[in-house]
Amino acid sequence: MEIDLPDVLAEITAQFARYEQALVSNDVAVLNELFHRDARTLRYGIGENLYGYDEVTAFRAARSPVGLMRRTARTVITTYGRDTAVAATLFYRDTAPGKVGRQMQTWIRFAEGWRIVAAHVSIIDEARDQTS
Repeated sequence: MEIDLPDVLAEITAQFARYEQALVSNDVAVLNELFHRDARTLRYGIGENLYGYDEVTAFRAARSPVGLMRRTARTVITTYGRDTAVAATLFYRDTAPGKVGRQMQTWIRFAEGWRIVAAHVSIIDEARDQTS
């Protein structure tokens, strides 16, 4: 298996950036588009466990658009072959000093394009020696 094929890495990096822009601007249509429409799609959030595309989209529809701005750091995107990728990033919000968020996504290429099939978001206390 080839890891980090340059063209595949460029594709998924662009999709990750598209997701991030949609997240901070609360573009629910794009966020919904980027999750795979399947009952097996998962998103474990900070305060919710979402099973299936319908639960993910219902969460997005009900979420407040306030306070979504954040900055990311230490983003790592790795592709496996031509159709699988994992994206991980740390994120920081000015509204949560001393905390660091962690986000991981598993992306799969389907006929309709790259889609997230599993995501996990959590927040922990920032280590004293950790830098953003």
